[in-house]
Amino acid sequence: MKKDTKTLLQYGGGILLVGLLSALLTATVFGGLTRQGPHTNTGWLGLMVAMCCLPMGCLLFLLGMAKWLKDLRE
Repeated sequence: MKKDTKTLLQYGGGILLVGLLSALLTATVFGGLTRQGPHTNTGWLGLMVAMCCLPMGCLLFLLGMAKWLKDLRE
């Protein structure tokens, strides 16, 4: 595996895990979620972090996977 492919996968996976952890903490520890949003300020902060990290982490990880598959063909 090339160094840049490994870097994309590591950073993408790390950002994705931070987003998942933030979403899980928002739903459980930080006051929970309702139709109108979280109940606490930390809940809102956790939701904002999750909403930023999940799409970015998914895209970076998918880019790393695509690059890894391309590297396998070469």
